[in-house]
Amino acid sequence: MATGIPAVDAPPLRPLLSVWGTSAGPPALMESLRGARDRLAVRPASDAGWQRAAGSPLAELRAQAAEEKGSHWPQPLVSHYARYFRDGNRTAYEGLVAGRQQRLTRAVMMAAVAGPASDDGWLDEVIDGAFLLCEQSSWSWAAHDDVFTRSGDVVPERSRPYLDLGAGEVVAQLAWLDHVLGSQLDERAPGLRRRIRLETQERVIRPFLDRLDWHWLGLDGDVHNWNPWIHSNIIAAALLLVDDPGLQAAVIARCIEGLDRFLASIPADGAIDEGFAYWWNGAGRALEGLALLEEASGGVLDPDLPVIRALVAFPHRMHLGHGWFLNVADGPARAHHGLPWDMLQRWAVRLGDSEAAAHAAAFAAVEPEPNAAAGLGRVLTQLSDSKRRNERPLGHVLLPSWGTYLPSVQIMVARQTPGSFVGLTLAAKGGHNGEHHNHRDVGSAVVAVDGVPLLVDAGQPTYTAQTFGPDRYRIRAMQSAWHSVPAPFGLEQGTGSSFAATVLQEPTLEEPTLALGLGAAYGLDHAEQWIRTSLMNRELGTVVIDDRWNLPEPAPEGTRPPEGTPDVDITYLVAGTVSVGTDATAIVAPDGIPAAETGRGLHLRWKPATAVVLVDEWHLDDPLLGDIWGEKLTRIRFRMPTENRASGAFTLTVEATS
Repeated sequence: MATGIPAVDAPPLRPLLSVWGTSAGPPALMESLRGARDRLAVRPASDAGWQRAAGSPLAELRAQAAEEKGSHWPQPLVSHYARYFRDGNRTAYEGLVAGRQQRLTRAVMMAAVAGPASDDGWLDEVIDGAFLLCEQSSWSWAAHDDVFTRSGDVVPERSRPYLDLGAGEVVAQLAWLDHVLGSQLDERAPGLRRRIRLETQERVIRPFLDRLDWHWLGLDGDVHNWNPWIHSNIIAAALLLVDDPGLQAAVIARCIEGLDRFLASIPADGAIDEGFAYWWNGAGRALEGLALLEEASGGVLDPDLPVIRALVAFPHRMHLGHGWFLNVADGPARAHHGLPWDMLQRWAVRLGDSEAAAHAAAFAAVEPEPNAAAGLGRVLTQLSDSKRRNERPLGHVLLPSWGTYLPSVQIMVARQTPGSFVGLTLAAKGGHNGEHHNHRDVGSAVVAVDGVPLLVDAGQPTYTAQTFGPDRYRIRAMQSAWHSVPAPFGLEQGTGSSFAATVLQEPTLEEPTLALGLGAAYGLDHAEQWIRTSLMNRELGTVVIDDRWNLPEPAPEGTRPPEGTPDVDITYLVAGTVSVGTDATAIVAPDGIPAAETGRGLHLRWKPATAVVLVDEWHLDDPLLGDIWGEKLTRIRFRMPTENRASGAFTLTVEATS
């Protein structure tokens, strides 16, 4: 069967240690890492290479740094920290923390490109920002800290630091600025580097070595994106801020064990159940950590593994067109600016994946300049890459020929025009509702025309305490009622890995069709009580989504589940402007979608024509959703006539408008 993915064996239980062996143990690491700092591509600001970096396109960064220079630094307060525990607000605290760190990144860059002989005040900006981080009572984000669950307190406990994503980001930032500007800091602010190392030891290194109860270690078998994100940041901290060779080797050895657990959890097809957006802060972080280990060890720790090859191909396979990607779970449908495409291109080139390399190079070429929001390490690495890539404009990127199928997550992407996003692209998803960052989306479909999704998945709203709490599925964006899936007798899909799809037909090159049994997703007795078949008909230029069901009679009033109804609905979520006709047709026009290339819309036809059409507008007051989709999304519900409730069929045919 042609699936569009390379045939690879399942990763071993310890993929890194299976090839590195004793080289990954502390005794060997002590020798391999001797002189590691001198082997890194990112060089101290005294290096002549920074003269080239000074000519890099940094106009926006320079302008913003100049505007904020000398002003008051963002000051996260305890009242901001406490808000998360009081009313669930995350952004009040995290926004100020991010503002402080991004300002510091810009200051580091300005000090580095100015050179050691400069006396324009940028080094003082760096000193102030670094010291503020050292004085900050907690490096953890409030939403992750366990202080409230342990003690009921809403202020961070300085003596018991929590090692989370936020702490990892701070320590890596301090590590990189120390590496680049260390000698200048010694001259300008003697004692600061010693303070940075003390805080690193107390807040990160010791908690990492002393405790094995961090959930992100994956020791319980549940490995998610925190694992590589934190481990890769700790690798940077150990290499650049831990001066004792024995301690450094012990920390690196434990990081290798942690990354091994992450890589062992990746299926052979390289799929990430959290989707494209989280790939960058999961798999992408793992690739960065592995590249840093290889540099630091002089090639002793060579991470050329089959699972790495599969991971590198994933973003390419999820591309719909332009800046749009298939989004599942808590992911936006449009790629963020500032993603480290250069890192992905280097990996693809090294591994010989020419399509993924060209794809990454196209995105790297259109990134205007390094983005401080990406983090200091990523900015420095991008500037240290002297190769400029501008091989193809985005509009001409070659995509996987017919599409792709990833069996581990039951995702098919099928293209009307092989190797291009011209015309229709269909993405259909099975999977289960116990996935990381899960939305109840088993059986959902996305359809794009000329690369712009119009039959859509809403994606990630702004995170609050509710997002990861017991009321997660009261959030509209997470509910199956607001995904393009059925609602048999008004039922929501269930939560957990048992609420899953069963694959009845896998797609092939000749027949890009995915047939799924969805009964279990709703807690029905048999998977085939609801069958959804999604297919791309290239010859006719249509996408067809066919639903067939054979359900038990609905429970009588008063005995059915609270959400249950006597109705059988099939829901589709669309972006743009919807015009419903009188002849069982509708038009979806792409106007109103920010950053969408204006062009063709979708023409919808359905059978039976007797289905009642209900249209609900979702006015988007969430800034993240509004940034992607504009003012609204629209839900079209097809309600089956009485004679088709318990048993019936419904077919939606989708074409591009002319």
